[in-house]
Amino acid sequence: MAAFDEVLPGQALLHIKEFCLWCGKKKLLDGIDMQVRSGEIMAILGVSGVGKSSFLHWVLGVTAPPLRATGHLILAGQDITDMPAYQRRIAILLQDDMLFPHLSVEGNLSIALPRHYKGKARQTRIQDALAAVEMQDFGKRDPAGLSGGERARIALMRALLSEPLVLLLDEPFAKMDVVLRQTLYDYTRHYVDRQRLATLLVTHDSKEVEALAKKQIAFHACE
Repeated sequence: MAAFDEVLPGQALLHIKEFCLWCGKKKLLDGIDMQVRSGEIMAILGVSGVGKSSFLHWVLGVTAPPLRATGHLILAGQDITDMPAYQRRIAILLQDDMLFPHLSVEGNLSIALPRHYKGKARQTRIQDALAAVEMQDFGKRDPAGLSGGERARIALMRALLSEPLVLLLDEPFAKMDVVLRQTLYDYTRHYVDRQRLATLLVTHDSKEVEALAKKQIAFHACE
């Protein structure tokens, strides 16, 4: 895991400079600049197909052809533009929970934990995560037997257990009912603030922006 300086409350943690996105020879986005502070959620708005998810993929470090991107990604004062994805300390939560069907709930959480957690410390971290989302007795369960809300909570805790500095949210709440969505909003706000994460939220839902984001930026397609 890459070493970064201690994250301070309100620190300008994530800085994107001059981001541009191409598909082949067609430029999709041009000159995106933003800063996200620790503990802050920034919403990214724009029409479908403008490149919002592709932007998150670039931040994560997984841009794939035919897409091509340029720009600089600064995290906690370090330029990580060329850093491999697994070293970036950036986690993503998607609309589909992507739990591994061949692993138990406990196994799904364990796979996210950094390697320096060993033995009892590792188990304690997993149990604390389950307790945080009121699922203390679910560790041995098969993910296939969980409800949609339970799966969503496990997916969120798995992302957080990887100890990211940046959390990417790509419409993860879009398929949820109103009650579950509000519950996950509360969990997300709590952990973003508690762990001082810089968070980017892609959404089409104005109510979601009001519930979660402190700031917003609109992406516009190139003419």
